[in-house]
Amino acid sequence: MELAHSLLLNEDALAQITEAKRPVFIFEWLRFLDKVLVAVDVKEKQKKLVEQLTGLISSAPGPPTRKLLAKNLATLYSIGDTFTVFQTLDKCNDIIKSKDDTPAYLPTKLAAVACVGAFYEKMGRMLGSSFPDTINNLLKALKSAESQGRGEILLSLQKVLGGLGGAAASCHRDIYKNARSLLTDRSMAVRCAVAKCLLELQNEAVFMWTTELENVATLCFKALEGSNYGVRVSVAKLLGTVMATALLPKQAAVMRQNVKRATLEEVLELMATGFLRGGSGFLKSGGEMLKGGGSVSREVRVGVTQAYVVFVTTLGGQWLERNFATFLSHVLDLVSHPRATQTHVEAVYSRRCVSFMLRATLGGLLGEKAQIAAGKEICQAISKQMRAVGKEDGGEISRFRALQTDVSASQHVMVCALKELGSLVQSLSATASPLIQEPSIGLLETVTSVLLHPSMAARLAAAWCLRCVAVALPYQLTPLLERCAERINSLKSSPEAVSGYSFAMAALLGGVHQCPLGIPHSKGKVIAEDLLRTAAQNSRLSLQRTQAGWLLLGALMTLGPSLVRYHLPKMLLLWRNVFPRSQKELEAEKARGDAFTWQVTLEGRAGALCAMRSFVAHCPELLTEDVIRRLMTPIECAMTMMSHVPAIIKVHGAHLKASAAMVRLRLYDILALLPPKTYEGSFNALLRELVAEFTLTDNSANTTTSLLRSLCHYDDSVLMGSWGSHFISLEHDPSSIYLRVPVGEAIQGPLPLGVSVIDASVALFGVVFPHVSFKHRLQMLDHFAECIKQAKGVRQQAVQLNIFTAVLSALKGLAENKSTLGPEEVRKTALALVMGALDNPNPILRCAAGEALGRMAQVVGEATFIARMAQTSFDKLKSARDVVSRTGHSLALGCLHRYVGGIGSGQHLKTSVSILLALAQDGSSHEVQTWALHSLALIVDSSGPMYRGYVEPTLSLVLTLLLTVPPSHTEVHQCLGRCLGALITTVGPELQGNGATISTIRSSCLVGCAIMQDHSDSLVQAAAISCLQQLHMFAPRHVNLSSLVPCLCVHLCSSHLLLRRAAVACLRQLAQREAAEVCEYAMSLAKRSGEHTTINLKITETGLEGVLFGMLDRETDRKLCSDIHDTLGHMLSSLAVEKLSHWLKLCKDVLAATTAVVIEVEKDEEDSEKKDEMDDDTMFTGLGEDDKSKPSVAPRWVTRVFAADCLCRIILLCENDKAHFDLAAARDQLVLHLSDLIRMAFMAATDHSNQLRMAGLQALEDIIKKFASVPEPEFPGHVILEQYQANVGAALRPAFSPDTPSDITAKACQVCSTWIGSGVVSDLNDLRRVHNLLVSSLDKVQAGKGSSSQLYSESATTMEKLAVLKAWAEVRPKDDEDDDDLGANLPSLSRLWLAMLRDYALLTLPAEFSSQLPPDGGAFYTPETIDTARLHYRSSWAPVLHAVALWLSSTGFGAGEDTDEVPSSLSRAPAIPQAPSSTTKTFKESVKDRMHLMLGVSIEFLCFPRPEEPMEHVMSCLRALFTLLEAPSAKIHIAEDQLLAVELLNVLHRLLLTRDPPAVQLQVIAVVQETIRAAQDHLQRQKASKEEEGEKDSLPSLGEGGDTGELVPGKSLVFAAMELLVFVLVRHLPQLNARVKESPSHVPLRPQRLPEESARLVANTVSILAELPSLCSPAGSMTILPTVLFLITGVLREAAVKTADNSVPVTVSAALQGIKTIITSPLARVESMQTQWTGLVRSSLASVLDLHACLCISVDESRPDMDEVSMLTAITLFLLSASNELVGVTVLQKGCLDRFRNALNSRDPWVQARCYQLLLSVFQHSSRALSTPYIHALAPVMVEKLKAVERSRPGTAAELQAVQEGIRVLENLVGMGEEQNRVQLLALLVPTLVSYLLDENAIFSAPQVSIALHDFALQNLMRIGPLYPAAFKIVIGAAPELKIRLESAIRANQASSRAKAAARLAQPTVQAAPTIKLKTSFF
Repeated sequence: MELAHSLLLNEDALAQITEAKRPVFIFEWLRFLDKVLVAVDVKEKQKKLVEQLTGLISSAPGPPTRKLLAKNLATLYSIGDTFTVFQTLDKCNDIIKSKDDTPAYLPTKLAAVACVGAFYEKMGRMLGSSFPDTINNLLKALKSAESQGRGEILLSLQKVLGGLGGAAASCHRDIYKNARSLLTDRSMAVRCAVAKCLLELQNEAVFMWTTELENVATLCFKALEGSNYGVRVSVAKLLGTVMATALLPKQAAVMRQNVKRATLEEVLELMATGFLRGGSGFLKSGGEMLKGGGSVSREVRVGVTQAYVVFVTTLGGQWLERNFATFLSHVLDLVSHPRATQTHVEAVYSRRCVSFMLRATLGGLLGEKAQIAAGKEICQAISKQMRAVGKEDGGEISRFRALQTDVSASQHVMVCALKELGSLVQSLSATASPLIQEPSIGLLETVTSVLLHPSMAARLAAAWCLRCVAVALPYQLTPLLERCAERINSLKSSPEAVSGYSFAMAALLGGVHQCPLGIPHSKGKVIAEDLLRTAAQNSRLSLQRTQAGWLLLGALMTLGPSLVRYHLPKMLLLWRNVFPRSQKELEAEKARGDAFTWQVTLEGRAGALCAMRSFVAHCPELLTEDVIRRLMTPIECAMTMMSHVPAIIKVHGAHLKASAAMVRLRLYDILALLPPKTYEGSFNALLRELVAEFTLTDNSANTTTSLLRSLCHYDDSVLMGSWGSHFISLEHDPSSIYLRVPVGEAIQGPLPLGVSVIDASVALFGVVFPHVSFKHRLQMLDHFAECIKQAKGVRQQAVQLNIFTAVLSALKGLAENKSTLGPEEVRKTALALVMGALDNPNPILRCAAGEALGRMAQVVGEATFIARMAQTSFDKLKSARDVVSRTGHSLALGCLHRYVGGIGSGQHLKTSVSILLALAQDGSSHEVQTWALHSLALIVDSSGPMYRGYVEPTLSLVLTLLLTVPPSHTEVHQCLGRCLGALITTVGPELQGNGATISTIRSSCLVGCAIMQDHSDSLVQAAAISCLQQLHMFAPRHVNLSSLVPCLCVHLCSSHLLLRRAAVACLRQLAQREAAEVCEYAMSLAKRSGEHTTINLKITETGLEGVLFGMLDRETDRKLCSDIHDTLGHMLSSLAVEKLSHWLKLCKDVLAATTAVVIEVEKDEEDSEKKDEMDDDTMFTGLGEDDKSKPSVAPRWVTRVFAADCLCRIILLCENDKAHFDLAAARDQLVLHLSDLIRMAFMAATDHSNQLRMAGLQALEDIIKKFASVPEPEFPGHVILEQYQANVGAALRPAFSPDTPSDITAKACQVCSTWIGSGVVSDLNDLRRVHNLLVSSLDKVQAGKGSSSQLYSESATTMEKLAVLKAWAEVRPKDDEDDDDLGANLPSLSRLWLAMLRDYALLTLPAEFSSQLPPDGGAFYTPETIDTARLHYRSSWAPVLHAVALWLSSTGFGAGEDTDEVPSSLSRAPAIPQAPSSTTKTFKESVKDRMHLMLGVSIEFLCFPRPEEPMEHVMSCLRALFTLLEAPSAKIHIAEDQLLAVELLNVLHRLLLTRDPPAVQLQVIAVVQETIRAAQDHLQRQKASKEEEGEKDSLPSLGEGGDTGELVPGKSLVFAAMELLVFVLVRHLPQLNARVKESPSHVPLRPQRLPEESARLVANTVSILAELPSLCSPAGSMTILPTVLFLITGVLREAAVKTADNSVPVTVSAALQGIKTIITSPLARVESMQTQWTGLVRSSLASVLDLHACLCISVDESRPDMDEVSMLTAITLFLLSASNELVGVTVLQKGCLDRFRNALNSRDPWVQARCYQLLLSVFQHSSRALSTPYIHALAPVMVEKLKAVERSRPGTAAELQAVQEGIRVLENLVGMGEEQNRVQLLALLVPTLVSYLLDENAIFSAPQVSIALHDFALQNLMRIGPLYPAAFKIVIGAAPELKIRLESAIRANQASSRAKAAARLAQPTVQAAPTIKLKTSFF
């Protein structure tokens, strides 16, 4: 392939490759040329290139090749020299004129035609006057050409016309005359081509839309007869455009000729002719009309409908706005015309057409404002119709004025108008409120008036419309229900009223599930019961009443189990009573009654079964075995009754048939939902009924089921073609008015009763079949064969279709049940049945047979059986020549592989593939090719890797066919696309490789995709995109995004839904990895499209993102919208942070909705389709999202909601980079856009649309949270959000208005508390704005349960009230205590909070305690809403718990309050479900109750916090516990019940195991500390009371451990605390764990400095550990002390790490403090423990010394970072606090001396200084026995060290300090010495000090530190002298040189002091104070 990439065709390479590969090579060269021609200079090579290209014309190129060839030639001439262009043109004309008609020469002719078209398209008028010859030549050829030629010539003519524009005027008439007759050509492709050609022609040919207008219309109507989908699209486009042009001609054309413009009436009249009379012309219609002539074919009606949509869309939204009234009345007239509604079926079809016209134009073209105006018009049209039907004041329709014809015409108008009104309101959602509220429109009155219309269809449509209103505006739901209920009661006597209002109520109840806030539970059930009770009273109305009652009960079931549960017993009774109780009653019943009573009875039973079905479908949780058993009684009775019905119909008349069919339908429906086991006994009778039903035994009509499509495989629809759709309409089954609408569909429709019954019987057959015995299966299959044989003609087709659908349904059931088909004879019969249909001429039956065969193979699953099936098909395919059997059997092969998979059918793979490859090449029949390729794709798909060996031959076949099959055979191309996709998946990730074969496969795939991308059919283009998408997934480097992305962007504007879907799905995948590139390429396309006007795309500076946002406004397809959301989401995640302002502007523009500018762009192809079915149904479901140029309407609310969500995501994305929240560092940072962010959130939060308000409030909350702490650089001390307080207040205020839905108020409360708590506003007066909103909502909560008139369900009220309480609770911890607002509300708030916590506690009880729940609910929930209430409580209890804890703790458990009960208005139930308290509780009891509540809730939650619970809840709960335990009452409570405390600690321990964040752990430790304190206080109280009672003896056994010292796990608090504390220590200091050290893999870690939070945690833990012994009895403490001391000394070891600033880490000081606490504990004084205690203290000191020894042997090597000072401090602590135990233990004494000696000799002056300080405290110890040895051993060392200072004076402040500390110790020793030794002692001190003095000359040059030492020494000497005058004199006298130095120093000192007295005085005082202080003094 690489060789093909050269400017000139590489002829040598071409000659060397095989014949088969040449076309691909040439195509690849042309593709390359197409890309490079524009960019290179072709001057010198042009001649050769022209030769090569024109040479290719006569080489018979295939369709894609000729298209590219023509394009390249035209491009070459347009950029190079044009002098040979006429030669080339002549050459082409000669080829066209040629008389050679052989098939072989055809491709050459077609290539020449294509070239001519391309030349004119590219160069147009440059080709001068040559065009008449060319055109005549083409027209002449047109007359004799075959269909492919005709199509190609017409396309060329279209291009010629386009290129020449107005210049070709002289030929316009000729072209028109020649082309128009071909509009009814038998080839559909030709019809399409003509339509496109004429569309081009009408741009310039004025006559087409003036004088010839009527003829063009007639031609179009004729062209639509017998048309297919493609033709309808093209012809509708032509017709619509011509009509639009006739109405509003193009300016230029009007200028040239004096044109008479058509009026709107004329144009509409013409189109109406087509709709009502089809293509039969105008003259003949008169006579036919009188005779009631034939009806218009469906194709014509659909085509004209699409033409209407094109017409309006071409004229644009503004035109529609101005002329909507005319358009509406015209369209509604269509459906009221008798010609449109000759039969029921036709009427339903016409209604759908009209609805589509309205939805496609109104829904897409108009903005929200214009839609509201249109809604107004529709209302007026409806009331006008109602007046025509004639209403008198009584509200009853007078029967005399209403002629039957009027009613029937008006009903269809009503249905269309109401359906559109409903859709309109639903799409507007909350933005429709002006439409409802404006009294002048009176929408609700108008719609409700239709509920009295004589026609059922109109009443149902009105009910449906009301449902839409209620779903859009949920606050209307309850009032509407109430109004209907009240009207039913007041108009009891009118059958229409009973029926209409019950429809409306049922519809409204059915809509409840779409309204999250629901309705109050009391509505509805009363009415239904009342209707059923009174049904029998008034015989005239009994039918309507019965129907209405059951309908309402069925609708009530949709409200779900929580409501139905309460009425179930009554319902079961009602159901039982409708049916006779016994066989006897049944017989008796048959004998009596007349036709009317039977009708009522049957309707009643159908209704009861329908309500049952609704119950089973909507309340599966209630279906216990018992309930099913009780349901079966009436159901079995209904089954028995079925057999009697035919006899009754015989007696009373055929009009009962419909009612009987309805009973059967309901019966089948409910049975299908129940487990078959429950009705096993009735299988035989039931199957008889079912089989009779679908084999049409008693049915003279040839009704067919509608289920076959859905039972066949979705992918096979390409083979079935467009297959008649059934007609859906609400009046076929009123119960569908309350069913749940499948997501994304506008209105669900039941099929006609006849079809529904057959569908239900087929579905139930599939459910029952797997449970039937083999014998019966065989009988049924035989019976089926017999039925098919008996029937003839059309009936046979119908019977066969139904039987096949049933068989498929049964096989599917078997597969789902994993059961088998049965023994040999069953299989044989089944196989014969299926094989017979593989040769059926009906393609749908062949499809069904293939599918059945595959399913059978799957169910039987035996290799031999599968082999037999495959072999049959092989043999047949080898011999058969007819199309039918070749297609059927090739599909059979595909289906076999599909259902058995690669492994099961592996051995047949080779044969299957070779046969199908051969069939696929059969050019004589495109149908065979299609079926063969489709099956091939199935095989490739199902074989997976096993297919790898066949990839190359299959791929080359696919390419060959793509290059040769004419594009008009789109099905073949679609199947080729499927094959290519399957092949790409098979090769998979291998495609990344670089081997030769893989490269070839890859380039073949890319060529295939390129050919399909260029195809004219949208489905084929969509297939190309999905193939490229897969290639990109497997080999991203090889897919060229620079060409793919622009292609996708162009498809975004396609008129084909499928293509838009494929493009967006592909973009979604690309944006996941390469969002930036995708956006760049899209922008480059935007730049290019400026130059080429052909690219119809609006990409503005907003880029692709802007286009996608725009699409969200127009698209209604759910999948497409969700893909757009994802694509934008991926782009946003990767790009938003870098291009912040761009993305914020995008969101802002959408939210501000200011884009109401109108951009007129010319209209493109109008149509729409759903999925792959090219079927007329599709036009109804696409809802015209087919438009690319609608003047862009302002963004709709759905898009605005998405934009608000994007805003929140952007804020979240910026969170990772703190710079975004720092004004000082801001570049394009988020903080710069703060005002925009607030503005957007404000716009959203105050919008009409509720969803948008929610999103806006969410955004506001996010903004407050993220920016609360960002400072305002210009005003220090203020935060940046302060300036926006007014905006925040204004955004929140509307959410508290009384008519706001609960969920919005709840969200707003949340935002209020966030705002108040954020601390942004400190001034109380400013805060009050927001505060008052909360105060007002608090009043609402206090109003209690039944007060307000309820619009929403009770759970909505629960949600709102809890949100208010939660908001107050969140404000509470942050508020100042003196805040009077809160203070004033606290008493009532605290009561409400407690009530809420009580509710929550009850609701968290496990299911088995449900009997303990109060029967009428709690303070804030009702029993019916218990399930939803749980969720609301779950989200709000935690902050409330914390707030209550704060309140209890600050008020001392509400002491001084009168009562704790909730005010009675709030709760009907006593707050605590024990025996009702008659007396007021004592304070102690209330403390107890509250403690139980608080601890219960906390412990229940902390035991097992769900993973999805937010961390804030865990923190709130822990904070609450901590706050609670701070209160003395709580401490007493928890200490008195030790097991409670133990449980609390165990739960906290579990929490630590699962939750990591340090904050949680710190909070847990805080709670533990409070618990331990509580226990300590309790023990103290016990001891004190014992002492008072004088029981001194029992004191030692107080505390845990008693006399024995045993601590029982599970009962002991100390043990529980130890467990938890040890866990924390080991978690943060794993080295403490002895086991770790012993493990062989342990590498000793060097102790690290712990992070700050961990250090705090360890320190707190150690402090608690040290307190534990005080909880134990002496014996108990001896049990735990070894462990405690081991841990504390271990922490000391691990934590004693030197720090740079010599500070003491918190952990170390905690450990030291702990050691002190333990050693100084009163235990030392307990005699019985003396020896143990001494041993403990000694061993602890030994282990500290040991630690120190390990670390200090050579301080410099092993642990240079060891903090010796901490260790010395620890040793000193022991010596000072436990002197008695340690005196005289020589080993320990020696160890201690060594440590001190080492420290004195340390090189670190800081260590020396601390060592001197510590020694001083040891020397001064009161026990001389302890201190003397240390003085004797260490004093000499010190003196030596201090003497040595003279030789090396200190150089730093630290060294100086060490010397000063040493001198202090010596001075103290002097003081301690006895009088007689003082002279010797002074003789050590004084000379040392004198030696520090400097002589008077040196003093000025000496360094600062030296001078400081001199001053220090001098001052000390001057102080010592007077203290010990005698001894001082002796010492000084003994050494004269001392005296001299001293005197000179004093003299110098006096002199300098005179000079600078101030300075001298200041200095020494600073020096004298010791500068080292420990943070905590341990001594």
